[in-house]
Amino acid sequence: MDDVFVLKFGGNAIKGKEDLDRLSKEVAGLIKQGAKIIMVHGGGPEINAEMERLGLEPKKVAGVRITDDRTLEVAEKVLRQINADVVEAMRDNGITAVGLPGYHVAAFRRREPYTVVENGKEVTVDLMNVGDVTEANIEVLEDLLSNGVTPVVYPIGEDSEGRHLNINADTMAAGIAAGIRCREMIQITDVPGILLDIDDPDSLQSELTLAEVDRLIAEGTISGGMVPKVEACRKALKAGVSKVRMVNGKDKRTIVSDVMQEGVRHGTVITE
Repeated sequence: MDDVFVLKFGGNAIKGKEDLDRLSKEVAGLIKQGAKIIMVHGGGPEINAEMERLGLEPKKVAGVRITDDRTLEVAEKVLRQINADVVEAMRDNGITAVGLPGYHVAAFRRREPYTVVENGKEVTVDLMNVGDVTEANIEVLEDLLSNGVTPVVYPIGEDSEGRHLNINADTMAAGIAAGIRCREMIQITDVPGILLDIDDPDSLQSELTLAEVDRLIAEGTISGGMVPKVEACRKALKAGVSKVRMVNGKDKRTIVSDVMQEGVRHGTVITE
């Protein structure tokens, strides 16, 4: 859909009322220009903080959270609160927005144990209550968008037996973007895009293909929590999204305001 953009962000990039207000103003501007927006948010830092407050230890493998029953309970509570805050900020800026859990707009299955490479070693891991998107519910999303409503989705899924699942927010966004075949999926991160040297802003790569991304992963330039982000980009591209853009949510000049302008070099654009 040429007028639909899927925007994904998390607590590392957008945090607190000021950040949400700034993002909401930019989203309102895009909507006035004719864009239809689907928001997907995570909440990793906030979930970690709440777990630590409760004396629980957050655990991750290759950037993905291991989610036991207690962790799932905490994650769902925190994500619901973040979702309410995002919807409030959107509405304060004139956007008709509605908050939704992922299971209202997609179908999911529990992820089976699998092998990952971490620190150069193969590790078999069971992420427990973690799922993947199997299919986006396009009818629900299109109905909301056609009625001028901006969906704000938090990444809690549900399997065929009704059990709730924690979904990586990047995976959630990719599943929606792929299903609805949006014009562009935008990853709002806490870095300007993909950097060859994390300490050198001038090393930003404005455009990359998936083959070039694979080379950077193999070299270790792309690692840790950035890997699930680019893998989510890959899934969206393979399923029909024409391009995925990674931008900096901390940029005081613009986060997404210029993405509809042709020829603007902003962040890192990944294509197949």
